[in-house]
Amino acid sequence: MSRQHDFAASLRWWRRKRGLSQLELAGRTNISQRHLSFLELGRASPSRDMVIRLAITLDVPLRQHNSLLISAGFAPVWRQTNLAAPELGQIRSALDFMLAQQEPFPAVAVDRHWNLLQSNSGAVRLVEFLVGPLAPDTPINLADALAAPDVLRPHLVNWVEVVGYFIRSVEADAAADGTPETAALLKRLRAYEGVQAAVDAPPAELAISPVLPMQFRKDKIDLQLFTTIATLGIPQDITLQELRIESFFPMDEMTARILRGWAEDASIAQSAAGSAPRSSVRN
Repeated sequence: MSRQHDFAASLRWWRRKRGLSQLELAGRTNISQRHLSFLELGRASPSRDMVIRLAITLDVPLRQHNSLLISAGFAPVWRQTNLAAPELGQIRSALDFMLAQQEPFPAVAVDRHWNLLQSNSGAVRLVEFLVGPLAPDTPINLADALAAPDVLRPHLVNWVEVVGYFIRSVEADAAADGTPETAALLKRLRAYEGVQAAVDAPPAELAISPVLPMQFRKDKIDLQLFTTIATLGIPQDITLQELRIESFFPMDEMTARILRGWAEDASIAQSAAGSAPRSSVRN
């Protein structure tokens, strides 16, 4: 397939994904429907400016925005910077601040495929309680940890509801970005025993709770947590656009007391040992 036809197919895919007619997209991009039709048929070649305008109008993620440019024969414009790079120092400082502010409750930073990039001490304590200490620099994928049969599942009382909701969110991600990598992640998660059955399970009756909690239980200790996910505003770098900060909050006072107690115990132990608070950073 020629580059021109490759771009045309991608443009059609994104327009249909966004639920727009040719007339609607042409109007929003301030071009004629005839010209847009020629672009989608491969009968006209777009300028670099036209590719950028269309990608912005279609709200194409930065990674796929680059792919559109490449398919049209142009160099990519959006870079992907390692989070450890010096030019992202201010971003790392902001991330450290957000994770520290969440203490003593857990918080993590992950990439678009749920690979753990950084965590606060509260998250380290929760993981150690549930699955035991991990070796330093152990790669962790939170999606696999949730879906696999032998990590979080044995301790997550409402695993069926939680994993069913999570997999549907990954399905939405796969539909939104259309990349082989996200499709591969979704396929891998669905392959775990019981996952597809959880997705296909009929929805439970509406609960009183305003959000779906994660109900952990181990050693007669019950923890009920809900999560929020934050992203960076107006990112101009692929890494930053795909960065997610997930914070865990207690659903009840008992959970809050347990998490605060763990933090106090850790602080006492660290003071006695003369060590710094623990955290996990992966770049």
